[in-house]
Amino acid sequence: MVSGGHDARYIPPGAAHALDSAQATPHETDEWSLHGARIVVRAGALADAATLVRECAPGCRPIVIADSNVAPLHAAPIAAALNADLLVFPAGEASKTREQWSALTDELLARQLGRDTVVVAVGGGVCGDLAGFVAATYLRGVPVVQVPTSLVAMIDAAIGGKTGVDTRHGKNLVGAFHQPRLVLVDPLALRSLPAAHRRAGMAEAIKHGAIADESYFHWIAAHGAALLSPSLAPSLAERLVRSSVAVKVGVVAGDEREGGRRRILNFGHTIGHAIEHLSGYTLLHGEAIAIGMVAEARLGELAEVTLPGLAEDVAELCAAFGLPVRIAPEFSADAILALARGDKKSREGAAEYALPLRLAEMNEGNGRFSLPMDDALVRAALDATR
Repeated sequence: MVSGGHDARYIPPGAAHALDSAQATPHETDEWSLHGARIVVRAGALADAATLVRECAPGCRPIVIADSNVAPLHAAPIAAALNADLLVFPAGEASKTREQWSALTDELLARQLGRDTVVVAVGGGVCGDLAGFVAATYLRGVPVVQVPTSLVAMIDAAIGGKTGVDTRHGKNLVGAFHQPRLVLVDPLALRSLPAAHRRAGMAEAIKHGAIADESYFHWIAAHGAALLSPSLAPSLAERLVRSSVAVKVGVVAGDEREGGRRRILNFGHTIGHAIEHLSGYTLLHGEAIAIGMVAEARLGELAEVTLPGLAEDVAELCAAFGLPVRIAPEFSADAILALARGDKKSREGAAEYALPLRLAEMNEGNGRFSLPMDDALVRAALDATR
């Protein structure tokens, strides 16, 4: 077994409050720069969206894209302030397809938009990925601004330049890296987010703590109820988002195209994406990733590359936020393994997994930060997660 280092187990919520001031110092900065993208995280920032879009894309003609849920809440006011057209597509993962990409691209062509266009994506991860892919491919690439309004999008999907769509073979298998000019995050938008989507977003926050920031992991454990409150305090919302953004930026800054360390962000995603796909996307992304993290931590323990106890720690914290932590019986090991082998992170037809060594430290895998695993071990980990 792996030995040495600190205990992998997290401090339970009742005892974690002492860490609030001692270990989990808030990130004071509200701006980052990442591969040409300006990232702004500020309560009330949506009110400045039009000004900031014009600053980052001077002389460009904006077109706003949003889904049918977000359009009336956040996108319509931004489009009005920009004097821009608003394109709306049906909400849900089912819209993240090549067919919807084609329909949106045709709309831009019908409006005779040129290379002076800037696409403004307002919404969750589906909108950011889809509209980002439209921007990446329209006239061989036009600027894009990401205005994420879900927790998953704010702390993960909108940052780092990944865009794309799903296919019947799996999630995010067709896409492109296309860095945004601006990522504008208003944590107060989380107040309008349905409770289930807030909980699902917490899976990505937990992942960030698990892979890179132990004190953040403990802080999340200490503030569970407050983070899920409908009247989410601005100070907590900003700290949650900024802490995760700091982790994401820190990882992606040195590995833009996932050639090495950026792969640690895939913890929970090889199995999680397979489960999400098998559910027909009835499971929210974060719900599937919560299950995937537990299963992959168990895989690491069985392979003796992860300190014992981490899987249970992750499971306890995810469950505390109402996230699922077990694989449903209808998702067979054969189906999960087949999708994992077809995942974009696989090599030579073999699935690879980003596995923790201990809390906030990942296995390097000779600089690859992902490890091939024997199918028998994966099956055992899946069985242990049922």
